[in-house]
Amino acid sequence: MTGSKFPAIDGEEYRHVMGHFLTGVTIITAIDPESGLPVGLAASSFTSVSMEPALILFCAGKSSSSWAKIKAAGSYCVNVLGADDEALCRTFASKSTDKFAGVAWEKGRSGSPILGTALAWIDCVMDNEVDAGDHVVAIGRVLDLGTREANGPLAYYRGGYGRFQP
Repeated sequence: MTGSKFPAIDGEEYRHVMGHFLTGVTIITAIDPESGLPVGLAASSFTSVSMEPALILFCAGKSSSSWAKIKAAGSYCVNVLGADDEALCRTFASKSTDKFAGVAWEKGRSGSPILGTALAWIDCVMDNEVDAGDHVVAIGRVLDLGTREANGPLAYYRGGYGRFQP
């Protein structure tokens, strides 16, 4: 169907309404194949897709320079943030050129960074990419995964960060 058959949706209203859906927050990390340096971006659009095979997905803005490097790497790690990781998330959501300054990490099976404070991590290779407007849906095949003890997840709701206490 063509765009003319659908009403125009105001971007600010769309963001406002979608902000009412509580999400967790992740940082997607990889090693830039050109520079050999770690790269990353913050993403709240993350979910599991399939158990057999084990697949996950996240969405990245097409204009993101970090996404271009992660895509070029062909593998990445999804780091699920804990309640104490708000400052880390803000750094990775920024346009900072050195998001990894002072950040502890280790290499996962794919070589992608597993952040030292991650509540959970899912190490993947790129399986598929789907065009989705101004974003791409990146589907990853899980190579390895794990969890750590933490105070609970970092939550994102209506443009702000919070904590979830079960």
